[in-house]
Amino acid sequence: MSWEPPANRDDFDRIWLSWLPTIAEGTDFVFAIRQRDDGNFLGLAGLHRIRNASVELGIWIREDFHKQRFGREAVGLVARWASLALGVESFTYPVAEQNYSSRRIAESLGGVIVERRETQKYTSVIYQIPNQSALDQERKM
Repeated sequence: MSWEPPANRDDFDRIWLSWLPTIAEGTDFVFAIRQRDDGNFLGLAGLHRIRNASVELGIWIREDFHKQRFGREAVGLVARWASLALGVESFTYPVAEQNYSSRRIAESLGGVIVERRETQKYTSVIYQIPNQSALDQERKM
């Protein structure tokens, strides 16, 4: 994961305040992921660089909620919404090579590896995920 959760509330306030300009410009969206029944905060899903050719999907789920398919549901819904509402043709989805759970999210959406990168923390793979409105139509057939 390239995004490190902040150590405390003040650090997080500085981080989310830095997101506001790109949200206001309409180039990025950050969605809170909450449980339906009690509103408990589970994580964040992001849609970044919307005006670029390469629109990026991102996900962060609290560790105590891993392996419950919240990430898959959130990324799928954000990708479907962006495909239908914004006309996004394809997405990139960077993930640590060893993060198999997150890789399965991309693969479940038809993603294929198009690139590998070395970062300070890990080797990452970059998935290309197709427009989800087309896949939605194929699933109905």
